[in-house]
Amino acid sequence: SGGFRKRKHDNFPHNQRREGKDVNSSSPELDARHDKYERLVKLSRDITVESKRTIFLLHRITSAPDMEEILTESDIKLDGVRQKILQVAQELSGEDMHQFHRAITTGLQEYVEAVSFQHFIKTRSLISMDEINKQLIFTTEDNGKENKTPSSDAQDKQFGTWRLKITPVDYLLGVADLTGELMRMCINSVGNGDIDTPFEVSQFLRQVYDGFSFIGNTGPYEVSKKLYTLKQSLAKVENACYALKVRGSEIPKHMLADVFSVKTEMIDQEEGIS
Repeated sequence: SGGFRKRKHDNFPHNQRREGKDVNSSSPELDARHDKYERLVKLSRDITVESKRTIFLLHRITSAPDMEEILTESDIKLDGVRQKILQVAQELSGEDMHQFHRAITTGLQEYVEAVSFQHFIKTRSLISMDEINKQLIFTTEDNGKENKTPSSDAQDKQFGTWRLKITPVDYLLGVADLTGELMRMCINSVGNGDIDTPFEVSQFLRQVYDGFSFIGNTGPYEVSKKLYTLKQSLAKVENACYALKVRGSEIPKHMLADVFSVKTEMIDQEEGIS
C-alpha cells in the first residue's frame, strides 16, 4: 500500500530478462578491459623498476674509469625497457590510449627520466619528445606497411608496426624529475674532484627552469606542482657553484663534497624544507 506498492513495469518479466541479458553480455568485455588494465599496470611497474636501475647505473659514471663501458651497458638496459614498452604498445593496439593512460603514466615518466639522463651525460643537452618517440617505433623484419595497425591475425602482426607516443605531460614530468638526478650527479662529481660538471649542470638547469616558467600555472596541475621542486634543485646547485667559485681553489678536493652538502642543508633550513 502507499509508497510500498510495486511499480507497474516491475510486474513484467520481459524487462527483467532484457536487463539481465545486457548485464551478462557486457561482463566479458568489462572483464577483458579490466584484465588489460592490470597487465598494463604490471608492465608499467616493470618499466619503472628497470628505468630506475638504469639511472643508478648512470650515476656510477662519475667515479668509473671507463665511461663508455657504462654507457654501453645503459644502452642494453634501455633496450630492455623498450621491449616492455613494445608490449604496452601491443596491448594498446586499436585502443584509445587515454582510457589506459593512468595505468602506464608512472612507467613512461620514469623512462623519460632515464633516457634524458643518459642523453645529458652524452651530449650535455636535453633530448626532445620527438627523439624519444622515434625510439618507440617498433617494426618487424620485412615490414613494408608504414603505420599499419596490427590486427588479431598472426600474419598481420608478423609484418606490423607498433608505436607508442609519450604524451607532453609525461615528457614534462619526466624532465622535471631529471633535475633531481642531476643534482645528485653534482654531489657525486664534486666528491671526485670534478668541479666542471656542477657549472655545466647549473647552466642546463637554469634553461630547463626558464622553460618551465613559460608554462607556469597555465599547464596541467602536475607540471606546475613540479616547478617548485625544480626551483629548489636549481637554487641548491647554483649556490653550491657559487661556493665552489669563491672558495674552490682553497678547499682540498676531498672536502669539496662536504661544502656542497653543507651549503644545500643551509638552503633547506632557510626555506623550511628539512
